[in-house]
Amino acid sequence: MSTSNEAARPYRKLLATLFDEAVRAVGGRQALYANSVVEADRWLYRRGGQEVCVQLPQRSGTGKVFVLGAGKAAASLAHGLEQVLGDRIDAGLVIVKRGHREDLQRVGIVEASHPTPDLSSVQATQQLLALLRTTSDADTIFFVLSGGASSLLFAPAADLSYQAKAAAVQLLVNSGAPIEEINVVRRHLSAVKGGRLRLQARCAQFCTLAISDVISDDPATIGSGPTVADASTFGDALDVVERHELRGKLPAAVIACLQRGAQGLEEETPERGDATFRDDVYQIVASNRVSLATCMDAARKLGYPAEIVSENMAGNTHAAARSFASTLAAAARSPQNSGSPSLFFAGGETTLSVSQGGKGGRNQEFALVAASELQDIPNVVLLSAGTDGTDGPTDAAGAFADGATIERARALGFDPQEHLRRHDVYPLLEALGDLHRTGPTGTNVMDLVIGVAF
Repeated sequence: MSTSNEAARPYRKLLATLFDEAVRAVGGRQALYANSVVEADRWLYRRGGQEVCVQLPQRSGTGKVFVLGAGKAAASLAHGLEQVLGDRIDAGLVIVKRGHREDLQRVGIVEASHPTPDLSSVQATQQLLALLRTTSDADTIFFVLSGGASSLLFAPAADLSYQAKAAAVQLLVNSGAPIEEINVVRRHLSAVKGGRLRLQARCAQFCTLAISDVISDDPATIGSGPTVADASTFGDALDVVERHELRGKLPAAVIACLQRGAQGLEEETPERGDATFRDDVYQIVASNRVSLATCMDAARKLGYPAEIVSENMAGNTHAAARSFASTLAAAARSPQNSGSPSLFFAGGETTLSVSQGGKGGRNQEFALVAASELQDIPNVVLLSAGTDGTDGPTDAAGAFADGATIERARALGFDPQEHLRRHDVYPLLEALGDLHRTGPTGTNVMDLVIGVAF
């Protein structure tokens, strides 16, 4: 077949449009502005038949309203609160990834490093904690939280350097461990995660508003749970280290910290049932399921058959890509597919075990692996992209793939399998014009894969 991908081009535009609609539906600003209101001295959130109420201080009283938070979408969430609460907000600060600012009027913004935390992350967290510690028993605190907070909200446990903790987390991420296990370790190497930030706040009402970037929507895992109690232990954290054979690779100070905790020499994270959390409000305002539902609604409006292949896509990135590509290939070859487009969706977050430091991300690898499975199938296209607008340490959200991707790459002198082996797929996909760039999106609900057989 020809190395041209002209037949696929119109469908790339379709997939990009669907992706944009799905992302808009879970934007932080939109999620709060469209679904909440202030009535008297109450902030009310209403969505999907449920109502959440947060009591605000009386204007004539001494209580204040604080908006604090961290994550890639923290500024977007704070923006939504500003639009609803207006001058009811007295002070605030959110920590965001560099480049993820928004134009806020009453809430301050500080940028920090992601995905690898550095000194800026430590300093930003100290600044946020300093403001948190000024709160009083009469105050109301809104804490906005999204994916990325685990790196941006960064305060290592006592006697642990930020370099040691950052190195430990990077080794865990590269090991291919699932995010739930990575965050168990993070919580036990931190002075703010696993509910420890919440313990430092004084207030009449504490409300966490979260965008979920984990399949389970588990509050203890989202951002490593800085505002909720934690059921895991130091022993659990050591089990994660052993399971992924990292004991001999992690910094000695990290292992020593976890061992002291397992021996009862370090204080555990607060347990569920702790009175501090009894009257708190925790509300997930956006998730990957909302994005998938938006995709399905859009497909129905276009009159296209559509199917959610997986709403909890997880595990090895390459295995997930091959599975999705197999579904897409079967649809393309089906006699029922007579030129009328059929759409397929998947959402979740896969994992990569990275042994070499090339340039790319899990969505870019997903696309290139899928392309290998779809070779010489002319009537398929897919897009795999991160809803936050970034895939790994790159400027792309993800990438497109079609039946001609591999042939086009070879025609330009690339060896796709070698680039996959070195986890260096960005240069190949950039040369092909197959990267999908959106810029920061104001949300983070894991990844979306959208495919079409036409």
